[in-house]
Amino acid sequence: MDEKALLVEALERLNEAVVGKLDGLGEYDLRRPLTPTGTNLLGVVKHLASVQAGYLGDVFGRPWPEPMPWLGPEADINEDLFAAADESSAWVRGFHDRSWAHAVDTIETTGLDETGTVPWWPTERRHPTLRQVLIHLTVETARHAGHLDIVRELIDGEAGRFAGDPSLPTADEIDWAAYVARVEAAARVASGSG
Repeated sequence: MDEKALLVEALERLNEAVVGKLDGLGEYDLRRPLTPTGTNLLGVVKHLASVQAGYLGDVFGRPWPEPMPWLGPEADINEDLFAAADESSAWVRGFHDRSWAHAVDTIETTGLDETGTVPWWPTERRHPTLRQVLIHLTVETARHAGHLDIVRELIDGEAGRFAGDPSLPTADEIDWAAYVARVEAAARVASGSG
């Protein structure tokens, strides 16, 4: 597999894991804020779709064809990090799918060493290659995938990259409550409070 295919495969796997975090939940759980800064599942997916549409669209001269008013000059800060009441979960999933399809078209027609223009980046870094943008998006998507992992676990205990993820011990292999108690005990002893 060549370098471009490897980069695309890594980003595609992350995209699949990101959207998979939405599976099996109702509208409230998909939208409710679970951190002091409002992190929520559907909002992170909307954000990632928006970022992907920009970096693998506008940056390489292939403007995203749909309006994204949540990124416009009149938009409130962080408006891309939650789904408005009239933006259904099906719409956000569809937006993410369309964003990825648009990104794949850009990738297929652009060489790894071709440059684009990122107007919001500092002047000295404003013209990255497709390779640099793919790496940037992979890092950004992985970071947010971790947020989604934690938020989903807070909602219903679902953990891992996907249901049945073999990288996590099963309930038959570990007593999670006992494990958490052990971690808590170590934290208390280390801090001098236990």
